[in-house]
Amino acid sequence: MYRLTLSFARFVAGLLAVAALSLFPHLAAAQSGNPITIGFAMSLTGPLAANGKQSLLGMQIWEEEINAKGGLLGRPVKLVFYDDQTNPSTVPGIYTKLLDVDKVDLVIGPYATNMIAPAMPVVMQKGKVFIGLFGLAVNTEFKYPKYFAMIPSGPDPKPSFTKGFFDVAATQNPKPTTVAVVAADAEFANNACEGARTNAAKHGMRIVYDRRYPPATTDFAPIVRAIQAANPDIVAICSYPLDSVGMVRAVNELNYKPKMIGGAMVGLQATVFKNQLGPLLNGWVNYETWVPAKSMTFEGTDEFFKKYQAKAGAVGVDPLGYYLGGWGHAYISVLGDAIKATNSLDDNKLAEHIAKTEFKTIHGPIKFGPGGEWAQSGMLQVQYHSIKQGANVETWRGMDAQTVLTPDKYKTGTVIYPYEKAK
Repeated sequence: MYRLTLSFARFVAGLLAVAALSLFPHLAAAQSGNPITIGFAMSLTGPLAANGKQSLLGMQIWEEEINAKGGLLGRPVKLVFYDDQTNPSTVPGIYTKLLDVDKVDLVIGPYATNMIAPAMPVVMQKGKVFIGLFGLAVNTEFKYPKYFAMIPSGPDPKPSFTKGFFDVAATQNPKPTTVAVVAADAEFANNACEGARTNAAKHGMRIVYDRRYPPATTDFAPIVRAIQAANPDIVAICSYPLDSVGMVRAVNELNYKPKMIGGAMVGLQATVFKNQLGPLLNGWVNYETWVPAKSMTFEGTDEFFKKYQAKAGAVGVDPLGYYLGGWGHAYISVLGDAIKATNSLDDNKLAEHIAKTEFKTIHGPIKFGPGGEWAQSGMLQVQYHSIKQGANVETWRGMDAQTVLTPDKYKTGTVIYPYEKAK
């Protein structure tokens, strides 16, 4: 009798399990098969870690979301990643390991120009589709048909970071006529400042100072004094996070007041640096890629940032995630949508689909054009202002301390000019 009862119980349990799986087919699919592995390097230590960690959390939120919906191709998705330590020399080895040892199904780019570029030869040799996160004009020399740039720089990437900066300056009365250009001697900064020279020439501005500084520079006072001696009307700076902070501090300490200053300074977008600098940022005009303006909120945007901000404290990342958290989600979602649409992991099929498709992301529709760059630019220039001592995360949650100056479709106000009026 006991055996009969036990057998009947097992039979009923089996029926219930089958019924449950029929009611939740996505759950059944996500729990079957080997995972689809997506490999990448990310800057989790070193100077770019504040941004790289945001990106990773955005990607992990996508991973959770996609697996909750049943995964892709009836399989769960698993991210496989290594810390590149913000060191370009580590990147080729990481991607070789991912492809030859870990044998991941697909790869996706690291963050930043200086990290993406050294990954390209490895990826190209293997013929893999490759979406890079915030790489400036990486494919200009490689011309790799399976590369796509998740960065809103658009079809003319090098000038895009400072285009709005020069456009705003050129509308002032009297129009500034001289400019200083200063860059970190690294790939991103050199590319961005090459674009700054193009923009200066377009507006008939004469360059009176044009220098590079070593990436390891820590004392920016001599550089600022040299710029001050050249007496330019405006100053375009192309820098990485720690130099950006150092440059802002040096300009304030020396009480240097050009008519306009900023341009292509990486790092000022991160909440940690904004909080450190506080009112020292007043008057600076610099690029951003997303701010919490109503015009830049799309389907899924608010929901994502609620998830991100709820998790940020526990994992020690940027509490808002506005600079790269959302973009981390967006660039891997493009790859995921392509897998879903092609029903394939074939790199050639994925690349062909990505090249011709407009993708819906939490940061709006994205379409790629020639060279894998965006078909249209979405780069912003923003001015920081009205920042008081004690600035904190709430200062940056909305738009009270920043004004979008360009492009016109996202514009929220006008520039305070000259710079000293915002101090």
